[in-house]
Amino acid sequence: MIPMIFEALSAGLVITACLAIFLDEAIYSVFALAGTFLFTSLLYAVNGAIFVAVFQFAVGAGTLAVLFLSGEMLSEKPLKKTPPRNLLAVVVLGALLSLPPIFLSISTPANEVSGVSFGEALWNLRAGDVVLQGLVIMTVALGIIIVLYEKRNGAK
Repeated sequence: MIPMIFEALSAGLVITACLAIFLDEAIYSVFALAGTFLFTSLLYAVNGAIFVAVFQFAVGAGTLAVLFLSGEMLSEKPLKKTPPRNLLAVVVLGALLSLPPIFLSISTPANEVSGVSFGEALWNLRAGDVVLQGLVIMTVALGIIIVLYEKRNGAK
């Protein structure tokens, strides 16, 4: 049963990532990105890295807040809606992209390699990754502030 959970979460991760890239409206893309962060956190939690899952979800929530506000303030609304057929095509494409990792995955007999568990490796070796994620969020927030400042001064 556990391997089936991994495959379902992996497929959901790939499908939501494809939707985040291909959706036309910024707000819908942000919601799809929220699904990507959620599936990533769930994969970490299922693999036993609870602290990493919580931290990834918290960083994702901060990123989503910035992207949601910027998407709402700065993006133009599309004149036409995305047809459901195109949306279905993106979901099918994401499902097809997730098939090779599901069927070609190699299972390891133990959850530990070199005496380090998955959760320990992620929690102890992700310091640079976490700092870079925070830097990206801060850079995006500062960029949005500058754009909004320029937009407001240009309107006067």
